Amino acid sequence: MADPKGFMTTPRRDRPRRPVEERVRDWDEVYVPGALLPIVSEQADRCMDCGIPFCHEACPLGNLIPEWNDLVSREDWRQAADRLHATNNFPEFTGRLCPAPCEAGCVLAINQPAVTIKNVEVAVADRTWELGFAPPRPPDRLSGRTVAVIGSGPTGLAAAQQLTRAGHTVAVYEKDDRLGGLMRYGIPEFKLEKRHLERRIGQMRAEGTKFRTSTAVGRDVAAAELRTRYDAVVIATGATAWRDLDVPGRELAGIQQAMEYLPLANRVCEGDLEVSPMSAAGRHVVIVGGGDTGADCLGTAVREGAASVTQLDIYAQPGDERDEDAEPWPTYPKIYRLSAAHEEARDLETAPAADADARMFAASTLRFEGDTEGRVRSLHLVEVDAARRAVEGTGRTLPADLVLLALGFSGPDQGDGLLGQLGLETEPRGTVARDAGFGTNVPGVFAAGDAARGQSLIVWAIAEGRAVAAAVDRYLTGSSQLPAPIGPYDRPMTV
Repeated sequence: MADPKGFMTTPRRDRPRRPVEERVRDWDEVYVPGALLPIVSEQADRCMDCGIPFCHEACPLGNLIPEWNDLVSREDWRQAADRLHATNNFPEFTGRLCPAPCEAGCVLAINQPAVTIKNVEVAVADRTWELGFAPPRPPDRLSGRTVAVIGSGPTGLAAAQQLTRAGHTVAVYEKDDRLGGLMRYGIPEFKLEKRHLERRIGQMRAEGTKFRTSTAVGRDVAAAELRTRYDAVVIATGATAWRDLDVPGRELAGIQQAMEYLPLANRVCEGDLEVSPMSAAGRHVVIVGGGDTGADCLGTAVREGAASVTQLDIYAQPGDERDEDAEPWPTYPKIYRLSAAHEEARDLETAPAADADARMFAASTLRFEGDTEGRVRSLHLVEVDAARRAVEGTGRTLPADLVLLALGFSGPDQGDGLLGQLGLETEPRGTVARDAGFGTNVPGVFAAGDAARGQSLIVWAIAEGRAVAAAVDRYLTGSSQLPAPIGPYDRPMTV
């Protein structure tokens, strides 16, 4: 460690965001360009080089956080890039999108603000590209084995890159017209500018990975036929079967799923559309669901010029500090966090009736009401207790002519025929069943990511991709030197 007293003498400083009034007028990343580099070395100096770095355990990738913190504190960017990429194929994605369970597990977080691990990570990732430390790494020789990866989200891309670098010939099949899965059309541009995605895909193409877009396996290509053409198949389609809301009035027009709404806004940013046909401009928007997808809808609606935006969260408002009894260190605590989108909504006062920023906590939707033309016009809600029972006398009505459902996902979409054509067994919750080696009931077919694990974080998705790649490599060759950071039954730390 460069400064053994850094954590005592240097306060935590986070990456500064652009002013709200400025950033809501565009779709660029919310952070001040170039503002991280001047502060990141001293922030990395706050790493204690503790004897047992729990940040390793909190991160499913097993990122070598103290090592690259020390290297960044010395501004040794080449070595830092090497150590970061030793465990993570796509740190520019996790550094922007991961909620940083590693920081919750930081030993310093026991009684001080944690090291800004996520900021250090994204700084190293960006410097890696700026300084040319991420050249393509094609294999020295080919194995003669072929693998089909179905899905180009973080799991599919990580698996494909690992298997390509191991010498296998890999083709990635993607049902959309562009690569990236939910990173492409589900994550707004202001959280992940798609140039980062394009740059990494370009590296993968140069390494030899093949991509097949606009190809839905099960519809455009028979799944059984694909299995006969390849030595192994990896199912990495994600969990795209969204949860719905079964309340009166759900059939009214203007009530949309978040993943019907967000892709259209992203297509505007891609230049496919001038205006989204579901644009929130001038409309009273209510988002049902308090998670990250709901926050993405919030930031998007604000940029589209909504008349008002309110987000409903069925859980009570969490406190500002960790509950040491319910969620002791180093578990990831449920605390009140102010995302960039919530900061924007708070400062712009998009939801005057909300409890905090744009959110109404402990709020459950009772019904929707519409006009004579069958369009939604209002949402009726009630406050609930911890057991989700209605609290008498707390009913309220919100104006709503656009309602976005952001209630999460239950598993892979089974409507395209992929699982049925392969004869894959599923778990009761709808995810693909697999064994301890990521294998399904069909020999040579493996399942990874949200399709098998269920809805999770991007850092778990990449860890799954790396681990399933090792399993496939072992299946094809009898052994593998590829790292397997997690097993299929591993879960985040809990009490």
